[in-house]
Amino acid sequence: MKKVLLAASVVLSMGSVQANSFDALGCSGCHGAGGKSAIPSYPSLAKSVRPNLDVVKALKDYQSGARKNATMNAMAPMAAGQEQAIADYLAGQ
Repeated sequence: MKKVLLAASVVLSMGSVQANSFDALGCSGCHGAGGKSAIPSYPSLAKSVRPNLDVVKALKDYQSGARKNATMNAMAPMAAGQEQAIADYLAGQ
């Protein structure tokens, strides 16, 4: 039930926050506002912090299972089709 509610809220959020898929998908919950994490165990993803990070490749690798992390393997599939929007958002942070 929680997954259904979460998925429904993500879908509803995405329409009004298309330009910021990062927040709409809940990524900022772990990776911080603007991709600048305040929690050491969650990496910062903002360009100013990690300029060479290939966000699109990383998300696709988590989605396919080529890259292993229990949390990201569960979360990344929700970003399917939004990888470039997330990367673009983070590049501007």
